[in-house]
Amino acid sequence: MSELKTQPTNASVEDFLNAIEHPTRNDDGFKLLQIFKEETGKDAVMWGPSIVGFGSYSYQYSSGKVMDWFPVGYSPRKQSIAIYIMLEWTILEPFLSKLGKHKKSKGCLYINKMSDVDEEIFREMIRTSINLVYHNNQK
Repeated sequence: MSELKTQPTNASVEDFLNAIEHPTRNDDGFKLLQIFKEETGKDAVMWGPSIVGFGSYSYQYSSGKVMDWFPVGYSPRKQSIAIYIMLEWTILEPFLSKLGKHKKSKGCLYINKMSDVDEEIFREMIRTSINLVYHNNQK
């Protein structure tokens, strides 16, 4: 079985965020760092070269494959900010209807900038994900 390419690293989150040239994306990267730290109580860890993750848990696919992953995180990409929240869409949907401007795909949400979303709803999503993940998985 192949190993997941995205693994936690020892790279500096602050160095990664400081290297973001776009001023709004840079500011939002640091704002997200603060929000995620406050809501999770976890330190930020770089997962691969471009994902900032908080916490860790073992996730099991329906196929039986198990991997370590982070319950919440983000990646300030060139096009938009990818938000990783490990909740099923049925649980996320009530939050998303109040969140503000966003797009969703199979595994994450995309926002253009933090000012497009309701910060309190966003924080509630993070807390809900952390509570559910750590309620079901102790790591």
